[in-house]
Amino acid sequence: MEIYQATMEDLEGVAKLFNLYRMFYEQTSDIEGASAYIKKRFENKESVIFVVKDGLEYVGFTQLYPTFSSISMKRAWILNDLYVDAAARNQGIGEMLLQKVKEHGIQTGAKSISLSTAPDNYSAQKLYEKNGYVRDSQFYQYELSLF
Repeated sequence: MEIYQATMEDLEGVAKLFNLYRMFYEQTSDIEGASAYIKKRFENKESVIFVVKDGLEYVGFTQLYPTFSSISMKRAWILNDLYVDAAARNQGIGEMLLQKVKEHGIQTGAKSISLSTAPDNYSAQKLYEKNGYVRDSQFYQYELSLF
């Protein structure tokens, strides 16, 4: 298996995984929308995407968005998406992706990497905690929905 930062050449494979990821979170399948969304991220350099390939098959991806910490005056990353194809789970791919994310954070001088996951996504919580992520107990997270 190989892991690397995705480019526009990986659009089709990443879009397929991104569509499956959205379906995992109970969204309707929309491969065209997924492809357009990922293409925009590549074109505008708005995110960093790492992929894992097993031969010619795309089996996992993660997407990071840049942000900044005003308090520390440093860069930070939001790990917004992480998905491993159902047929490729329990092979350490999630851990490979998290390690690559950590390395990227260190290389870019980031203060931290933050993420959110569904309260009932116990396997993801276990994976994150196993890899050093700590559930925030200091701050509440709020969101204002605009539509």
